Amino acid sequence: MRARRLVAAVSLVVGLVALTGCRTEPGVAAYVGDQQITENTVDRLLDEVRANRAATEAPELGGPAPQPPSRSEVVSALVLGTVCDQVSTDRGYQPQGRVEPVALAGQLGLPPESEYVRQLAALYTCLSGLPAGESVAPTEQELADVIAAGRTAGVIPPDTPDAVVAGQLDGPQLRNGLASRRVLAEAAGEYDVTVNPRYRPLEFPVLNFSQDVAAVSVLLGEPGSDAVTDVSSSEPLPPTGADQPA
Repeated sequence: MRARRLVAAVSLVVGLVALTGCRTEPGVAAYVGDQQITENTVDRLLDEVRANRAATEAPELGGPAPQPPSRSEVVSALVLGTVCDQVSTDRGYQPQGRVEPVALAGQLGLPPESEYVRQLAALYTCLSGLPAGESVAPTEQELADVIAAGRTAGVIPPDTPDAVVAGQLDGPQLRNGLASRRVLAEAAGEYDVTVNPRYRPLEFPVLNFSQDVAAVSVLLGEPGSDAVTDVSSSEPLPPTGADQPA
């Protein structure tokens, strides 16, 4: 029987946990092994996204326009793509399905020839070749975290008891999502991934409740930084309120 494979979709995408490192350079968004993902690359992708959106906006069509990717989302996609390529090369994994840019373009509100769209399509295609592993039963804490995220997203009624919700959520989709997270975390353990402090903690969704709220997510790189930074600047934000020095 052929092993079940990870297949990325709009509501089910995969991420990975990476090893920490101590490398930091102002012009580097992240490292994967000896490869650098530069801030210039992130700038170029975002500039193209903004230009394409400005050229294709059509308010008369009605309905909310898809939200553009955040800077952190672009960094996540680039890190995941680099790691997936390395894992696939080292272990001989081959894609089990091809995701075409045109399948993502409409959801993102971008043309299929956009570099960001093509990067995502290549990432999802690569991820389809990674074995997904055996399903994983959620712990009580994991269920509690998922329920909390669902209430934040507004998809779980506030008056529904946690015990009832847990029984509904604990099914194949959640267990397969947890399995995907575990397999990818183990695979990423072979690589030295370091994320610029301005993006920490950098998370990527495994299962989504909505576009903005993940049901299950994994951490990319270091868990966080003592210095809170603005993602549009490499400098720490000034302290405010009670955090201001006397």
